[in-house]
Amino acid sequence: MILASPSHEVKAMLQVCQLMVFLVALSSSAPAWPESYRLDPGHTFPQFEIAHLWLFAERGQFDRAHGTLEFDIEQQTGSLEVIIDTSSLDTGNDERNAVLKGAGWFDVSRYPSITFRSQRFLFEQDRLMAIEGKLTMLGVAQPMRLEIAWIKCGLNPVSRKWRCGADASGMLQRSRFGMRTALPFVGDDVRLRIRVEAYREN
Repeated sequence: MILASPSHEVKAMLQVCQLMVFLVALSSSAPAWPESYRLDPGHTFPQFEIAHLWLFAERGQFDRAHGTLEFDIEQQTGSLEVIIDTSSLDTGNDERNAVLKGAGWFDVSRYPSITFRSQRFLFEQDRLMAIEGKLTMLGVAQPMRLEIAWIKCGLNPVSRKWRCGADASGMLQRSRFGMRTALPFVGDDVRLRIRVEAYREN
């Protein structure tokens, strides 16, 4: 008995079924908003920049940070908490690191962390533009606004885990937190930049 080859209509139906199966699989991997994410310490590095002697900028970063992110683009809401380990400060110079970790600067022994906690996510249409919240440093909490250069979410092709990445920056005056050492030779205005990568928890 010789089987006839499938007709064009049957082939088209099979292709449609395959497409539906693919779309269902794809949608099952995408998160249902809102979702909770945990910041990946290996890809989250808060950085700072400050003027020195009015001539050039000193830069450094904190090598350890952790926290959580919630992001709902449909409801245009979210929350962000970033906890920075001050003992991980690194400016590329061991002597300078030791000074900055001491009293008068970050005073690491008394204040082991700097924390940013969001209060409001600001959207323009469907794009997250800024996050308003409070930064706590040296035991003092002050309002801070982080401008969002970009935020993207998608499936990591290697780990097959859903993730979000973002690049945020904002300005602060260190004197408002009680850090007045070496003013005005070392600037008061500090630019803080936080690059984060976060993975969905469930």
